[in-house]
Amino acid sequence: MQIGDTYEVKATVTDEITAQAAGSGTLRVFGTPFLVGMMETAGVAYMSRELPEGKSTVGTMVMAEHTSPTPVGMDVTVRVTVTHISENGKMVDFDMEAFDETGPVGRGRHQRAIVTIDRFMDKCVGKLAEAGKPSDY
Repeated sequence: MQIGDTYEVKATVTDEITAQAAGSGTLRVFGTPFLVGMMETAGVAYMSRELPEGKSTVGTMVMAEHTSPTPVGMDVTVRVTVTHISENGKMVDFDMEAFDETGPVGRGRHQRAIVTIDRFMDKCVGKLAEAGKPSDY
């Protein structure tokens, strides 16, 4: 991983990824929750290429602007670019650009943290115990 690296994900807008389907609006256009999801997917896919066994990543911050509508049937591409890596290498920041076949549709920032899966899940499941709830993990 290094600053300046990029990674892209693409999708064709279908009825399943519209604002109407997500409940984030009433219109049959590419939904903002799916734009954010594609941003996270790109970050996950980029970082997963170099993770050792027993490690994963989690999103710690998302900021997104959805600046232009995309209708059903058009393709959307989300590109993330690494802008910062923490000194210990565990936190990675990305800038995000999104565009359809006619131009820009969004931009944002995203941060992911590298975690040890077992330790992370132990902490997560511990919250169930603390709340007095059963665990199915």
